Amino acid sequence: MDSIPELMESSNSENTGMSTDTSTNNNNNNNLVLVGSSSSSSVSAPSSSRYENQKRRDWNTFGQYLKNHRPPLSLSRCSGAHVLEFLRYLDQFGKTKVHTPICPFFGHPNPPAPCPCPLRQAWGSLDALIGRLRAAFEENGGKPEANPFGARAVRLYLREVRDLQSKARGISYEKKKRKRPPQQLTAPPVPQQLPPPGHATHHQ
Repeated sequence: MDSIPELMESSNSENTGMSTDTSTNNNNNNNLVLVGSSSSSSVSAPSSSRYENQKRRDWNTFGQYLKNHRPPLSLSRCSGAHVLEFLRYLDQFGKTKVHTPICPFFGHPNPPAPCPCPLRQAWGSLDALIGRLRAAFEENGGKPEANPFGARAVRLYLREVRDLQSKARGISYEKKKRKRPPQQLTAPPVPQQLPPPGHATHHQ
């Protein structure tokens, strides 16, 4: 699978990009350059335009992956299992150090020294990539109920990657909950205590 792009790490997962291995043996049309902050896009371009451009590049890249697959795959036959293969394939291009449980830096957010632990794709990058591909699938005529990027196996895999990397890197991926303004609850009226029947007091 020559020239399948590399998923670039980015602090902003929405702008995560991909770049290709420019092999001289491949056709120039297959050498996609997919970078989140592409020089072809203006710095002042709206974030929605950057998102749409990145989504289009990701979609083209996945289509190239299917063509290079052995045996070649058509989109109509693509399943959640094939999406998982694609994500695992991208791991070899990752730039995020994921410590193993036996590593002395396991759970250390800022390791003081290098270690031989593997590099992987960051969970945020994969999560954003799947979100863009899921949207692109339906925009290109796919049915929501047949969307392989929304398969349960893919969701479980992303959750597993998130939990594993959170523990290995000593960081939290929990989203910050927005503080809601305190709601003023009006207490229901407290009924006056009535004397039991037959014991009512009479006033003269």
